[in-house]
Amino acid sequence: MKVLYLIPARGGSKGLPGKNVRPLLGRPLIAWSVAAALEAARIRPGRVVVSTDEAAIAEAARSAGAEVPFIRPAELASDTASSMDVVLHALGHVEQEGERIDLVCMLEPTSPQRTAADVLAAMDLLLSTPEAESIVGVCRTEGGHPAFLARMNGAHFIRPYEGDRFVFKRRQEIDDVYFFEGSMYIARTSSLRERRSFYHERTLGHVMPKWKSFEVDDITDLTIIEALMKARQEGTIDDR
Repeated sequence: MKVLYLIPARGGSKGLPGKNVRPLLGRPLIAWSVAAALEAARIRPGRVVVSTDEAAIAEAARSAGAEVPFIRPAELASDTASSMDVVLHALGHVEQEGERIDLVCMLEPTSPQRTAADVLAAMDLLLSTPEAESIVGVCRTEGGHPAFLARMNGAHFIRPYEGDRFVFKRRQEIDDVYFFEGSMYIARTSSLRERRSFYHERTLGHVMPKWKSFEVDDITDLTIIEALMKARQEGTIDDR
């Protein structure tokens, strides 16, 4: 069983320029995902590869211990480039070198709080479920539950998001609903090639806690995540 731990990190970020190499508790943002991948690879062996189009990211990734065996082509680094094309490009490059990859584990650098333990737990669930082909990180939503949402028309009148009248329920009366929190995407290689997606009817959900599910899109996110990571280091957040 060999895993490709792939960390995609392009240079062109509009919400937070240079975010993948922004300092976070003294390390570039991308280094946190590289560290998680390297630790996971000690248990489930594989290659930790960063796909990037930018020299500064490549340097930070190599300094953190990742491989950068290629520079991503420009057509795969635009705002409209498909993430699946990026994954398959990296997979193809690694396999051309003679590697046989059984699982692809994509770890976005914008989720620095995801740990190796989270990744390994998700892999264990996938591998112990023969009928499953992939697994992605999910988090239970509360305030974003459809029962608590509304639509608003051009005149600013609100209407229920679901149904035709407002019915307010207690949280314990509603079913759990999950959102895709973006920390991990893992798939059997054969399925990934055939389906070209991590999401389908044979996809499992690995539940992540709310505090680990924040992603870095802008400076506000980075500030919140840094505070959470400090709290984790100080032991005021239970790392589960």
